[in-house]
Amino acid sequence: RRTTLLITYYHSTTMYKLSKLIGQMMIVANETHEPTYNHTQLKVSSVAQLQHESVGNGKVRSWTYRPAVQDTINGRLETIIIEGHNEFQDDNEEGRDLRKALPAHWELVPHGFQAIQYDGLVPVWIFFSDPISNNQGSWTHSVRVFYFWFFIECGCMVGAIASGQIAEYIGRKGSLMIAAIPNVIGWLAISFAKDSSFLYMGRLLEGFGVGIISYTVPVYIAEIAPQNLRGALGSVNQLSVTIGIMLAYLLGLLVQWRILAVLGILPCTILIPGLFFIPESPRWLAKMGMTEDFEASLQVLRGFDTDISVEVNEIKRSVASTTRRTTIRFAELKQKRYWLPLMIGIGLLVLQQLSGINGVLFYSSTIFATAGISSSNVATCGLGAVQVIATGVTTWLVDKSGRRLLLIISSAGMTVSLLIVAVAFFLKDLVATDSNLFSILGIITVVGVVAMVIFFSLGVGAIPWIIMSEILPINIKGLAGSIATLANWFISWVVTMTANLLLEWSSGGTFTIYMLVSAFTVVFVTIWVPETKGRTLEEIQFSFR
Repeated sequence: RRTTLLITYYHSTTMYKLSKLIGQMMIVANETHEPTYNHTQLKVSSVAQLQHESVGNGKVRSWTYRPAVQDTINGRLETIIIEGHNEFQDDNEEGRDLRKALPAHWELVPHGFQAIQYDGLVPVWIFFSDPISNNQGSWTHSVRVFYFWFFIECGCMVGAIASGQIAEYIGRKGSLMIAAIPNVIGWLAISFAKDSSFLYMGRLLEGFGVGIISYTVPVYIAEIAPQNLRGALGSVNQLSVTIGIMLAYLLGLLVQWRILAVLGILPCTILIPGLFFIPESPRWLAKMGMTEDFEASLQVLRGFDTDISVEVNEIKRSVASTTRRTTIRFAELKQKRYWLPLMIGIGLLVLQQLSGINGVLFYSSTIFATAGISSSNVATCGLGAVQVIATGVTTWLVDKSGRRLLLIISSAGMTVSLLIVAVAFFLKDLVATDSNLFSILGIITVVGVVAMVIFFSLGVGAIPWIIMSEILPINIKGLAGSIATLANWFISWVVTMTANLLLEWSSGGTFTIYMLVSAFTVVFVTIWVPETKGRTLEEIQFSFR
């Protein structure tokens, strides 16, 4: 007899957010021996607690699982009731356990880029309509979970491809409008979903909007911000993401997931009318030849008492050699003034994902459970709080210390943190699981993961998007920005898809790979990335000629 429970978590994301399926736990019990019966019952309210209770105490068990709420699409699953009948334990010292509960893998990849909004990560248990029968293994349900995550990634990549051209043809404000509409429709589809097809459709639409926004928002902020505040305002984008994740953690404990999905619509409905009250990017207006509108927009942004003549002349000179043509041929990207900033922009965004942040957060729940932290809620909220604080520090420092210094400190700190985690995992394979050293190594892994998240948030999390929006010349920004954004989402997909396979291969080896990437990032930034602090966009872009 085969008994399978599938619990899935997914991002309940609001406006502009990459919201993906971030986790699954699958525990399979196979009966291979006539058992002795020891009927017990256990209730847990989190995956980490389940791991701690059923695996972490050193006893090997086989369980039958049933949800406290049978229809978890239409109701909220507060607890899982685990009945420990059919538990088999050979009491003979020379005997061995013939059955064991497989360790759970809980993937946690909070990830996304957005403007002013809150993002949602809420635990939702989805029990698909088909029953899990004796003849039906876990593969069918894993495929459903994979599609639930896969559709939003596809939407993000499609949105990334289209983002640059949309922003070039109809402007930054128009692009934001286009992105908000599918987000509203997607959240409605999720809120009123009757089966998994509505969930998939909602995720696909959300992904499309997120793909557009992930390019448009940093570009819009860079083009409207004064040079002395551009870094801080760009970092507020990522700060808003981390605050939103934290809020969603808390809201997820208080309200049903359908209600939280409805709440995700509210920021979008505020954004759409709000776009009519904010100015268009003056640099885009100048590029399109709308001189009067360009100067009026810049005057509104800088204040009516501010002399903008110097900035106006600088922007005019920068667009004088360009035309209103909104497309550019790939052949033109071979020029050094184009390929070098494009290479730097793509390189930073790709290295951001290859640093393994998704893989680290994916494994965080298991790491915390191993260290004896039984509440996944405490662990995830703690990580959320750490990200908010560290990103807030970045927002304060980025226009004081500069982009390069923060990137070097961030990637170097990640290198050391990941090295600590990798060594701890290698050593854990060599010591007894019941020894004090094993427990100490578990705590060290937690410290390493938290340190890695802190250092990631100090630079690598926000600054690559800021630099991408600063260094790309305005006449190739649409095409080059789309390529860079697509590369980021594609590598994010690759890392998330391979993290589980790598961790099953070798936990220590996986973190060693991530550590080497972070070390290479230090070299890449030191050699290639220019300092953009305190310089106008035109000065930055002219330096590549």
